[in-house]
Amino acid sequence: MNWTDPAAVGYPAVFGGVLLGSIVPVVPTGAVVGAAAAVATTTGHLSLPLVVVLATLGAYAGDVVTFGIPRLGSEAAFRWISRRQPAERLEQAREQFARRGWQLVVLGRLIPAGRIPVLLAAAALGYPWRRLLPAAFGACLLWAIAYAVLGILSGGLFDSPLVATLLATVLVLLVTVLANLIARWRRKTKERV
Repeated sequence: MNWTDPAAVGYPAVFGGVLLGSIVPVVPTGAVVGAAAAVATTTGHLSLPLVVVLATLGAYAGDVVTFGIPRLGSEAAFRWISRRQPAERLEQAREQFARRGWQLVVLGRLIPAGRIPVLLAAAALGYPWRRLLPAAFGACLLWAIAYAVLGILSGGLFDSPLVATLLATVLVLLVTVLANLIARWRRKTKERV
């Protein structure tokens, strides 16, 4: 492997970074995708379509693992999730997944900090694999495209790959913070009602 070739490092970093961050949320996966898209836009070192494909596949594999672990041990996962929940609330959640589970999976992936709770709840409530897999794939593709667009926007503003990458990372982090603040405000508003 030629370590001086940006593609030799960039493509595995996109896939691996997104996969790792999708399983253990310590890596800002949106920033990885945005930065790679910015590099693809400002240089010829990475292919933008390949960045989106690898980000989608890394996110998808991570989501399947995140869903699969508690799903395979669903009895224990259900006990853990339900330990402080009233029976009515669990039944409401089960009904929500039965009616519009694919929408919950897609929204969970697109809303910062929503993916893991949605996937864990889906697994614990016995959401079927045959419905989860296509919903998760569509969600991961939309997510990868959204964060690539942020990277493209920053790459289109600056010719310097370094500046574009930094701006893409900052944009992704700002979008994440803003989305979290809006979600917190909405939760507080609902609690008051």
